[in-house]
Amino acid sequence: MGSSFGKIFRVTTFGESHGGAVGVILDGCPPKLKIDIDLIQNELDRRRPGQSKITTPRNEEDKLEILSGLKEGITLGTPIAMFVRNKDQRPGDYSNLEQVFRPSHADGTYHLKYGIQAGSGGG
Repeated sequence: MGSSFGKIFRVTTFGESHGGAVGVILDGCPPKLKIDIDLIQNELDRRRPGQSKITTPRNEEDKLEILSGLKEGITLGTPIAMFVRNKDQRPGDYSNLEQVFRPSHADGTYHLKYGIQAGSGGG
């Protein structure tokens, strides 16, 4: 089990929806590739919470941060670490659901994979 997929091109995800951040590490990307950071940010903006009455009222900007592996949008050949900070996290909102799986979330899948339920929104 784990949160990494691939052998030559490896993708590792980390974080919880009500933890400090969620992110990804991309390993195996060759150097000198142009990465469209604006395209990635546009996709994050599309799924950002607080945009309609049927989503969570939390107001997260979902601002992409690049920690390593890119220089001016060009890959360096080293692992690329990207993340989004959770600034309006409210893990206490789910304390009454610690013994049940939330509808329309991946809590059940998370529990099957890891054998534990993340109180910080592991789905």
